Amino acid sequence: MSIIKWFVGGVAIALCAFGGWKAGLAGTPSAGSVPLETVVDYLHSVLESNRTFYTVHVVERMQRRGVIESSEKWREASALPLPAQFFQEAASLAALTGSAVQYRLISLNPINKQSGPRSNFERRALEAVMAHPEQPYKGQVKEGGARYFQALYADHAVSSVCVSCHNADPRSPKSDYKLNDVLGAVLISIPMPE
Repeated sequence: MSIIKWFVGGVAIALCAFGGWKAGLAGTPSAGSVPLETVVDYLHSVLESNRTFYTVHVVERMQRRGVIESSEKWREASALPLPAQFFQEAASLAALTGSAVQYRLISLNPINKQSGPRSNFERRALEAVMAHPEQPYKGQVKEGGARYFQALYADHAVSSVCVSCHNADPRSPKSDYKLNDVLGAVLISIPMPE
């Protein structure tokens, strides 16, 4: 089983909680329903633990041993995906489950400009998470006539691999990251009932 499929499996488990939450939405919450804020916390826990494991125990270990490097051009170079790419690929695969739950990495200082904030809510949330990384930022937004519950969680540099990659990339607007610095945030978006 590929590492990305393993990651998506963990997300699928967390999505079961989403299913329980969704079941409680019709009328009054059932005894077994899970509050939406708890569901996003569960999802974040799974996403963060899988990504940290991949970064520290796969990418960092393999590079330190000289076995294989990680690369932005991982497909062409037969290398490991960078942790951010691993996360993006897993998010794309998770979207194929049809759950309508979306997640992505965003930053006020993105290397990839597509990872910048896309709305005023995202900008405010990023600013709040950067100022208080221990506190996720949560709220409801409306996009294209649909309502979503969104939550942002601080995304920390958990490894020297994160720090060296962000500091060395010429596209990076910031080049003085240190271990455990906040690089940006994980954004989780869940559709809400009408």
